[in-house]
Amino acid sequence: MTCNLGNIERTIRVVLGIVLIGIGYLAALPGWGAIATYIVGAVALVTGAWGFCPAWKLFGINTCPGTTVAKG
Repeated sequence: MTCNLGNIERTIRVVLGIVLIGIGYLAALPGWGAIATYIVGAVALVTGAWGFCPAWKLFGINTCPGTTVAKG
């Protein structure tokens, strides 16, 4: 896995993930809403921590400075 997330995007994803997990825990959401919030928050948190997003690779997006995406 190569980096495809820049530092600003990684920071935003980590903060967003923590906020969403907190909302899922603290807000009075129905069961399915809390689960959806946990899943989206966890995905944002993990991809931000790793610096790699599989969806960005699929679409050929790369915000990590100094790296290039191989086409082919």
